[in-house]
Amino acid sequence: MADTLTKEARSRNMSAIRSTRTKLENRVAKELWKRGYRFQHNVRDLFGKPDLSMKKWKIAVFIDSCFWHGCELHAQVPAANQEFWLKKIARNKERDLNVTQYYQDAGWTVLRYWEHDIKKDFERVIEMIGEHVYLAKKEKGSL
Repeated sequence: MADTLTKEARSRNMSAIRSTRTKLENRVAKELWKRGYRFQHNVRDLFGKPDLSMKKWKIAVFIDSCFWHGCELHAQVPAANQEFWLKKIARNKERDLNVTQYYQDAGWTVLRYWEHDIKKDFERVIEMIGEHVYLAKKEKGSL
């Protein structure tokens, strides 16, 4: 199906779309909140805007979609404009590495979960996040 907008109009349209919480991010956040974990969503003053962050415990949680972050198992590059998409996804992967390194260098715990891992074993992902919060609290003597 052909696009009804010009290339410039489509570009303007797409650039106006800002990232928002996905259904998966909301599902994870809702469950963590229900279990008593307190966090913030997409804090602008944190590098890379983690999906969930716990500044007090220095924990950054990223939920990586298979498409946008180039999952080796599930990402399928669209047939149209492949060169663009390959560069775009490669840049996203590079940014992910830089963001992870930044937080690790600053002493943060970085938790990255693939979309498919959350869908496959949601409970386990929530438990793993909880384990990291527990360890951070224990380390700071807050238990």
